[in-house]
Amino acid sequence: MVKITLVAGARPNFMKIAPIIHSLQRRSNLGAKLSFRLIHTGQHYDKKMSGDFFEQLNIPEPDTNLVAGGGTQAEQTATIMIAFEKELLANKPDLVIVVGDVTSTLACSITAKKLCIDVAHVEGGIRSGDLSMPEEINRMVTDSISDHFFTTSEIANQNLLKAGVGQERIHFVGNTMIDTLLANRSRFKRPEGEIFEQLEAKRYFVLTMHRPANVDQEGQLKAIIDAIIVGSNDMPIIFPVHPRTAKNLENLGISHKNLFMVDPLGYLEFNYLVENALAVITDSGGITEEASVMNVPCLTLRDNTERAETIQLGTNELVGTNPQHLGPYMEKLMKGDWKTYQGIPLWDGKTAARIVDKILEIYG
Repeated sequence: MVKITLVAGARPNFMKIAPIIHSLQRRSNLGAKLSFRLIHTGQHYDKKMSGDFFEQLNIPEPDTNLVAGGGTQAEQTATIMIAFEKELLANKPDLVIVVGDVTSTLACSITAKKLCIDVAHVEGGIRSGDLSMPEEINRMVTDSISDHFFTTSEIANQNLLKAGVGQERIHFVGNTMIDTLLANRSRFKRPEGEIFEQLEAKRYFVLTMHRPANVDQEGQLKAIIDAIIVGSNDMPIIFPVHPRTAKNLENLGISHKNLFMVDPLGYLEFNYLVENALAVITDSGGITEEASVMNVPCLTLRDNTERAETIQLGTNELVGTNPQHLGPYMEKLMKGDWKTYQGIPLWDGKTAARIVDKILEIYG
């Protein structure tokens, strides 16, 4: 029996881990000797940020919730490590699977390795080169100690090879978040509410921002939103507001007739909005992947990206963090002069099956 512990902690993790769970369940039902425990670290503890995803993506209730809650980076990391160590000592697996690049990914990979348990990193090898981002540190540390890497792109493969990782430990499988997107696309649904009922397809923008460089400096936040409003040609801008951003927006008193700040949305509702938008403006990495596969123009408010394939083969453009740079991109968009999705290798909805096949090959 191959015993696996799956770790999910924050909103992006749930989309990445759902298809792995479903694939493990399918293979187990077909007679494969597999068992798994699902651990929710509780890093995102607000229902809007986590609970809805378990329900919408048909993920089983976690075997354990570590209830890490909030706090500083160090506090959250320490809380997760202490609780996860107890979990592993009580239920020792053959393999711990961590996904993405959040605090939980780092904390649980360190904890497992200190107990001499193998770690597989789903989405290993991606790099932005920006050490001011906590996520970049999480990726680098996790990759430095992981035993196996399930990668999303050839770029990630090369990053790992350059870091000295042996080819036999690098498994190019594709993107599990795209598995989730393709599996649920027919279920996307319009959010409830008068604002959403009035939206016309391809006649509105979706905006998301959460990175400190954009939302923690009030002047920068205001300048970005002003630039988007100027370039939007009076089309509605739907802005699901991250809890930490809401407070800054409130302090600034930002309002405009075509800017609609709404609560965080469920997975199915949010992606309905993205699929039908004229464009997405974001500082999220994951959304650039989803927008690209749905062939929706994407403008990234960052100076670097760990997902270069979305620029090379997708619909994403790196606008940068200077609000003055937004104008030309918005003009290009309004002229209909935007690139289309070229297709990214292995982003085909079958990634999780390849991951489970490889686990059975290695540990079965």
